Amino acid sequence: MIQETKAIAQPPQERIVVKRKPVYEFVKRAFDIVVSLICLTVGLPVYLIIALAVIFDDFGNPLFVQERVGKDGRVFRMVKFRTMRKDAERMKGLLTAFNEYHSVHFKMEDDPRITRIGRFLRKTSLDETPQALNLLTGSMTIIGPRAFIPSEQAQLPLDRLQVKPGLSCYWQITDTTKMSYDEQLELDYRYIRERGIRTDIKLIWKTIKHIFKEGNC
Repeated sequence: MIQETKAIAQPPQERIVVKRKPVYEFVKRAFDIVVSLICLTVGLPVYLIIALAVIFDDFGNPLFVQERVGKDGRVFRMVKFRTMRKDAERMKGLLTAFNEYHSVHFKMEDDPRITRIGRFLRKTSLDETPQALNLLTGSMTIIGPRAFIPSEQAQLPLDRLQVKPGLSCYWQITDTTKMSYDEQLELDYRYIRERGIRTDIKLIWKTIKHIFKEGNC
């Protein structure tokens, strides 16, 4: 079971205050539950095939579970299909100089740690489908700011954690590699300011279009 665990301590840095929207939050939570249940039931045969493909390509646990920071600083376990070699974390230290992101997290386009099946899963976003478990338990939502690992979030303001992290948001439909740290952070604040049913529907649609536009499917 994917559960929330501990909270992390951070210095107070306030730029924005979230306004409560009870109706929107109820609808958003209900939608997350319905979507997650559909994905977990209808998608089960596909998940089994993907899991076997991951094991065959690089023998080991087909799932990748990592601690991420969620709403109010609560640390939870995010689950995905494993797209990297088992020793990926050890190799990360050797690749730090090749980081292409001007932000707090690491990313490089031709990452040698990614497996063959992993590249396909990332292109099609199938690696993220197990996060339906996170949607079901309430640690994540479909649309919301990116969830970072504790060491990365420690470098970011606390007030971006006033809403749940999501599978997609402005980050996922924007080329953030060309943006400064402040510009990337402003994408989170933009969502927090604009969040609502209409905004979520717009971002869901744009995320789908972005996947196809990039030739990922």
